[in-house]
Amino acid sequence: MFTLPDAPLPPSAPAPDWMETVAQEVERRLRAQGVRLTLGGEPTVVPLDPEGPEWSITADGPTKLPLARLLAQILQRDVWPGSTLLFCPGKCYEGEINPRWALRLFTGSDGTPPVRWPEPSRSGEPGAVLAPGQALAWLETLGQRLGVPLQPLELRDPRDPQRRTWAVPLTVDESLADNDSDPIPWKAVAWPLEERLCELSRATGPAGLRLPLEHFPDEVPRQVLTLELHDGQWDLFLPPLLRRPLVALLQAVADSLGNLAAPGLGGLLPSDLDDRWQVLGLTADPGVLEINLPVCHGWRDYDGWLRRLELASGSLGLRSWKVTPAGQQQGTGGGNHLLWGGPNLASNPFFSRPAWLVGVLRYWQHHPSLAYLFSGPGVGPASQAPRPDEAAGELFDLELAYRAIAAADGTPSLEPYGDHRGLIGETLRHLHADRSGNNHRSEISFDKFWNPGTPAGCLGLIEFRALESLPDQNWTSAIALLWSALAAHLLDPSHRPAALKPWGEGLHDRQLLPSQLWADLESILAVLAQDGLELDAAPFRELWQWRFAPLLHWRGGKPAAGDQESPELILRPALEPWPLICDFPREGGFTSRFIDGSLRRFEVEANSAFRNSCKLMLNDRPLELAMEPEVLAVRYRQQRLYPCLHPAIEPHWPLNLVVRGPEGEQSFALGEDGLEFAESASPSPLPQAWSSPPWRGRRRSDAVTVDLRLG
Repeated sequence: MFTLPDAPLPPSAPAPDWMETVAQEVERRLRAQGVRLTLGGEPTVVPLDPEGPEWSITADGPTKLPLARLLAQILQRDVWPGSTLLFCPGKCYEGEINPRWALRLFTGSDGTPPVRWPEPSRSGEPGAVLAPGQALAWLETLGQRLGVPLQPLELRDPRDPQRRTWAVPLTVDESLADNDSDPIPWKAVAWPLEERLCELSRATGPAGLRLPLEHFPDEVPRQVLTLELHDGQWDLFLPPLLRRPLVALLQAVADSLGNLAAPGLGGLLPSDLDDRWQVLGLTADPGVLEINLPVCHGWRDYDGWLRRLELASGSLGLRSWKVTPAGQQQGTGGGNHLLWGGPNLASNPFFSRPAWLVGVLRYWQHHPSLAYLFSGPGVGPASQAPRPDEAAGELFDLELAYRAIAAADGTPSLEPYGDHRGLIGETLRHLHADRSGNNHRSEISFDKFWNPGTPAGCLGLIEFRALESLPDQNWTSAIALLWSALAAHLLDPSHRPAALKPWGEGLHDRQLLPSQLWADLESILAVLAQDGLELDAAPFRELWQWRFAPLLHWRGGKPAAGDQESPELILRPALEPWPLICDFPREGGFTSRFIDGSLRRFEVEANSAFRNSCKLMLNDRPLELAMEPEVLAVRYRQQRLYPCLHPAIEPHWPLNLVVRGPEGEQSFALGEDGLEFAESASPSPLPQAWSSPPWRGRRRSDAVTVDLRLG
């Protein structure tokens, strides 16, 4: 179905000069303050023609893993030659029988592969496959290289009687291995198992995850090497081992190959606490293939990976955007989260600089564009990345927490590591969370910062989640550079906000409109330029135009008497927080997290000439525009979903708009897809209709949104 491209990847294009200039200055400032800031990312891709549920709603399906393996092979061949690819169990979610898979590609931190694979395996040539009759002899050779006689046990596969599987108990006596210079004390034992029990489970997945370990001897660690022969290929599922014995086992496998092709490898990749490896991940996520970047030591490293991945993905027909049924371009629907951290825990820049961290958090709270402009259409408290002040309840608790953290700056620490990582993690994990208490779902997530109670909870990472995969790699690089520039800018205490901003209900009213998001981002870029960090506004403007493409752009003819310009009207889609509704039963007895996505909004932009000489009618009622320019938006119900809030309220679709200008009237209709006000042949409204009561439905006197549900 899919094949590896013959030609190697071409060199990636360099970053624009202005990006390089800003990146150099950012790095200079960070290093001057002793800050080594690393970046991580999670871009997502989909096929050109995404078919099948794995590219819409489910995490896995028949095409996703083959494409992920090919992408990994391209990176092995052209980016990390000699690296090792491991098929790993990923996250396991409620309602899913097996854990999701995750491919891990790893090499040495300095680029030197930790395992020396023979030339055929390194070059990707197929080579010979281990035959069933050779299996026991090969295992004997492997045992000789490890210095311990292996004792394989053959197991039946009830799902495929033709598949041959051997389980080989193999562990390490860690009490005898004190340092890297000691030989690995391998230990192999027999697995006495009754014939009737020599059978894999009927679950799907590699044999190493289907072993009858409930019948394993109690006095021996449950560590088993599994050899599997099937469909003209062979696989090894490795026992769970620490880094050094894992590398030694893989090297023994490589040295035992001879003329054989390398096997497919599976297992668990151990934690790399002493930073010996670089690791890139490819994981199954609903609707997308997620790519987990290796730790990037600065923006240039991050940008280089994005450019290499764009080439590698493109060679397989993968891209970072989808096409809607109406032919419009949109994001993949997956995230592109950006992570901040340090080269290692000992030099993490946030543990000993709590005031800087609080300055970053307050600054992000002051600027809604950083939470809303670069994310997908789902924003607000029920989204996958709610702002802390959307979910925390009272702003008072958030401010109190930030003050306590900032006050620790420069004070002695009683924590075991001599810094403030525990204070920061324990304080923020309860407040940077959604309303259900999930601290992974937060605009700025600390679930991987310092939380000893969860797996992978103590990595010192800050994850910015309100970022979507975008169709232009330069946009993504520009956002990451903006983040890095703000990190450097906020090292100066005078640039940090002193307190949180009480946005109130205006956050979800005025601040979610396209014009206000752009004005907010412009103010950020202006402040950075004054500080000597001048980012080109062009890619951000392009992104804004793409995200808020006009539903209608109407221009009148000649300027009316007294006007210097022709009337102009622009209607742009605006963001609308969708409410979370109660849990709803799903097939199998589980519940699902539902939102009501039936509401839509658009912003009305009209110049002075339009306000002076034109009028608007929406669904047979006038829509009044003030003579002085003001922000105005319209909320309407596009559809009635099930389940939903307020099922008694009818949808307002289609929206019929009439523009009365100096030269007559024009009618437009917004269809069910909500993508465009198309010109229609609707009859002109009766003259008395223009004097009927206008739309007045505003939730508050200071609200800028007219809500058609309120009349």
